[in-house]
Amino acid sequence: MSQRSRFRAFATIAILVFTVAGAPAASAAPPTAAICEARNNDNLKKLLDCVTLEGVREHQAALQAIADANNDTRQSGTQGYEDSVDYVVERLQAAGYAVTLDEFPFVFIPAAVLQQLTPINATYPTGAFTNSASGSETDAVTAIDINLVPPRANTSGCDGAFTEAAVGAPIVPDPTGPDDFVNSGFVAGQIALIQRGGCSFALKATNAEAAGADAVIIFNQGNDPTREGLIVGTLAPFVASVPVVGASFANGAALSQSGSTALVDVPAAQNLIIENVLAETRGGDPNNVVMAGAHLDSVAAGPGINDNGSGSAAILEVAEQLAKSKPRNTVRFAWWGGEEAGLVGSTAYVNGLSQPEKDKISLYLNFDMVGSPNYVFFIYDGDNSDGVGAPAGPAGSAQIEKTFERYFASVDEPFKGTDFSGRSDYGPFIANGIPAGGLFTGAEGVKTPAEVAIWGGTAGQQYDPCYHLACDTYANNNDHALSVNADAIAYATLQYGMSTTDVNGAKGKGNFKLPPPEELPAQ
Repeated sequence: MSQRSRFRAFATIAILVFTVAGAPAASAAPPTAAICEARNNDNLKKLLDCVTLEGVREHQAALQAIADANNDTRQSGTQGYEDSVDYVVERLQAAGYAVTLDEFPFVFIPAAVLQQLTPINATYPTGAFTNSASGSETDAVTAIDINLVPPRANTSGCDGAFTEAAVGAPIVPDPTGPDDFVNSGFVAGQIALIQRGGCSFALKATNAEAAGADAVIIFNQGNDPTREGLIVGTLAPFVASVPVVGASFANGAALSQSGSTALVDVPAAQNLIIENVLAETRGGDPNNVVMAGAHLDSVAAGPGINDNGSGSAAILEVAEQLAKSKPRNTVRFAWWGGEEAGLVGSTAYVNGLSQPEKDKISLYLNFDMVGSPNYVFFIYDGDNSDGVGAPAGPAGSAQIEKTFERYFASVDEPFKGTDFSGRSDYGPFIANGIPAGGLFTGAEGVKTPAEVAIWGGTAGQQYDPCYHLACDTYANNNDHALSVNADAIAYATLQYGMSTTDVNGAKGKGNFKLPPPEELPAQ
């Protein structure tokens, strides 16, 4: 059965179930903000009436303002991240929550700088390659056997003191082979400008260092549209002793001009202590904890208002509207730091729990990028029914997936599974056997014509065209996707706050009883 057919077949049953659970298929005029702030939103109808797109967008606007005041970033380790933490804390405390700042060690790598000094003066987007050394070098730039003429095939920097049989093969000495650096007139102490292509980044950097380069710039190849933009890769297993940074094809071409000089600056890593933000609902069973989380940090390149201001803002809106409720189970909200550096904050949190503390967490819900402009409604594939990538999540994850499917069916919105790829903060929970699920609207993946037929949008374009870029601003959003997902987040959070019976068998509140398995959507 097709995705849309599967969805349509279940829609009628789901709408009935959703209504019985406390949220109607249609509602009267929504309550005012004052009413929502004063009342106990202890059923699905009340909560979904009070969780609004405007409320979520208000938080995203605040995060944008923070980025605007902090060099357009909210990266972990920067003042932009600390100001984001302060904003979330202030809103939670104003709503009546007792807030915990969960500290963890974080290695912060400040932004690298690539500035051309002559014959023009320009600062270019860049980043340090993995395993680059730190340091600051200003010197002449020499292009090493580059090819700017289409199709731009090249072996720039591949021939020198070392060689490799293929990318990934061991790098070994080549004392008698050709030498790009000698042939290019390179002088020790200069900055080597090397074009992508022909061999590994590691070999290019190894040969440049052997030739006496004080710094290395590797720019993109420019042979097709996917190799035009900024390239920042890895030198592993090679560990450089000089700074190695990336550049786009166009900026590499500019740096290749005669008489070019440049500044390459890769600051040293800093060992910091930063924080996750945690807050719990009042009361509830402390031995049956439902967690809902989103990462609060952005990448260095931009404000991160979809990635992940959308998830952070949505769970903050839900938390505020649940502040006066007393769910049967403890609901613990989390805003994670260090996600963009490798799930650092969430991993530190989970690894810091004792086994009895982990056992008290009945499930974890993750919300990372829930308002992508060219969206698809993705639900994490808890039972691996799609058979793609990672296996099924821990026992109970399949039930979480079905809960989200139930909501989307009830509001006549098609949905699609997405793999537990390990790229977001559910990772450490799954690794510790805690059931997980959540929502996603897509990142750098490309939307297919089949998906356009269901959700609209543009085929051949990324789900989020501004993923990890400076343009991930307040404008980088789809209101419909964000609104639907905010309600879905509220629905699942309160549903599990009142009953986790389907996940772990614990007794739940009677009017939050879910249908038996045979009535759930087919997988």
